[in-house]
Amino acid sequence: ALNHSSSDAEAEYDRLRDLARQEAAKRSSCFDRAHQAYESGDGARAHELSEEGKAHAKKMDQYNKQAAEFIFRENNAEGRVAGDTIDLHGLYVEEAEDVLEMRIRAAQRQGQGHLHVIVGRGNHSRNHVQKIKPRVEQVCQELGLQYTTEENEGRIYVNLQGGSAQNPPQPHAPQY
Repeated sequence: ALNHSSSDAEAEYDRLRDLARQEAAKRSSCFDRAHQAYESGDGARAHELSEEGKAHAKKMDQYNKQAAEFIFRENNAEGRVAGDTIDLHGLYVEEAEDVLEMRIRAAQRQGQGHLHVIVGRGNHSRNHVQKIKPRVEQVCQELGLQYTTEENEGRIYVNLQGGSAQNPPQPHAPQY
């Protein structure tokens, strides 16, 4: 999940995602038991379990948010990627979409002409199917931006000025 990081950073990311998965399991259990209680006529217990499930859902969301922020900071720390590059490794699809949209808007406001988006090749996804890349392409289409897959198929070049995305420039060296 981490593209440039230490094993300590990877362990922290895994810990946060594991805590989120545990909360998801607790949430599901509460909602299942709430449904059973409702079906057996115990509305009060069903409501109680439903509220407990919502609390676990909130914790799950908090852990996932912490994990997403952590991995994004690690992968995009100064000196790890060029200023015209964003690394979405380790993010869930919805997280990656939110971060990308914010970055595109910020880059356009700053007059940046293009963006290299590291989406990965799907190595960490189930059946090694890319999940982030199709969503990045969808975001670009929705925003009317031209894009192309770079020579490294785990990267997408996005033209932020509305022109063609052919023959993308190579990413700039990290600025120190």
